[in-house]
Amino acid sequence: MAELLFELLTEEIPARMQARAAEDLQRLAAEKLGDAGLAFAKAESFVTPRRLALVVEGLPQGQPDTSEERRGPRVGAPANAVEGFLKSAGLSSLAQCEERDTGKGVFYFAVIRRAGRPTGEVLPELLRQMVHELPWPKSMRFPAARFRWVRPLASVVALFDGKPLTLALDDVPIGNVTRGHRFLAPQPIVVESAADYRRKLREAHVVLRREDRAKAISLALYEKAAEAQLTMKDDPALLEEVTGLVEWPVVLMGAIDRQFLDLPPEVLTTSMRAHQKYFACLDRAGQLAPRFLLVANIIADDGGKAIVAGNERVLRARLSDARFFWEQDRKLPLAARVPKLAERVFHAKLGSVLDKVGRVERLATELLPFIPGADKIDSLVGFFSIDEKPTGSKDPFALRRAALG
Repeated sequence: MAELLFELLTEEIPARMQARAAEDLQRLAAEKLGDAGLAFAKAESFVTPRRLALVVEGLPQGQPDTSEERRGPRVGAPANAVEGFLKSAGLSSLAQCEERDTGKGVFYFAVIRRAGRPTGEVLPELLRQMVHELPWPKSMRFPAARFRWVRPLASVVALFDGKPLTLALDDVPIGNVTRGHRFLAPQPIVVESAADYRRKLREAHVVLRREDRAKAISLALYEKAAEAQLTMKDDPALLEEVTGLVEWPVVLMGAIDRQFLDLPPEVLTTSMRAHQKYFACLDRAGQLAPRFLLVANIIADDGGKAIVAGNERVLRARLSDARFFWEQDRKLPLAARVPKLAERVFHAKLGSVLDKVGRVERLATELLPFIPGADKIDSLVGFFSIDEKPTGSKDPFALRRAALG
């Protein structure tokens, strides 16, 4: 039994697309190999920001031989019918056929035997189809190929039983050469097997398995926070995203300028999280601490001091913007903004958002003690009164959901 190693080295894949791409690659591999009659023991896919890889273990050296039984014309049928049957079955004479009584007459039968092809000859076309059929939410064209892909492909590793496969992917280089971390180990790496591939990538500062990167990042975040006698604010969604941004995670800690600590915690954490992908820290009382954690993709010679300083500088600019908008918003109380609702149309036949607020206000006075969800009632009555009812195929105003609520 042999193994297949397949790696697509590319420019940075968006973090939100990576997990699904790895699942799709493994699914396509199972489907294509199954259709080709190539059973396997195990298939596993991997994804980092710069590579999408697949390892299939336990592949046979060749397809199994197959046979197909095909019924032909009735014995005594016209010569042209017999000739057509022999041609379609790839036979040269009736001597290669059997005569069988089916109960409805005696017919010619042919058994067509096909020898299985070597796996090394079958795989290139299957891999080419997988690359072309891999679905992406967004794709682009790039100079090295005529097909679209999520980002430009730099090279492809395709090894079966340790030998490079000849794969037609336009001008994309194919072979047994990959590269490690973009900055820490950019030199070409020759690989001979899946185990050799994993080992050499690790030495080249690439953590191949997504789960391993997530675990390493999580552990380093908690350890770095503990060094400052703090705890990290748990954020699984941000951890998932950051895992897709780095191949060799290095966790560093920075400081939040104290002039911004009077801002609400939600303003601080939103600016750090949404724009910069920083993790917030909490003190022993559970309050937001003036520190943040970032995940770098490089080992810096100075221990990360320049990286931290640069990120602190960017965060000061972000928080300055946040302070400006926060202070601008506070100049006008919410009650003073109510008249502006008249400028927004709720529905052409049901008036503005201000009209809806007025209706809900009157309904709430009468119905709130008895019925929760006094705005759903307004929506249901209003849209049914103007004959905007849900149908079997569409419900643009979510009236079914309102009714259930």
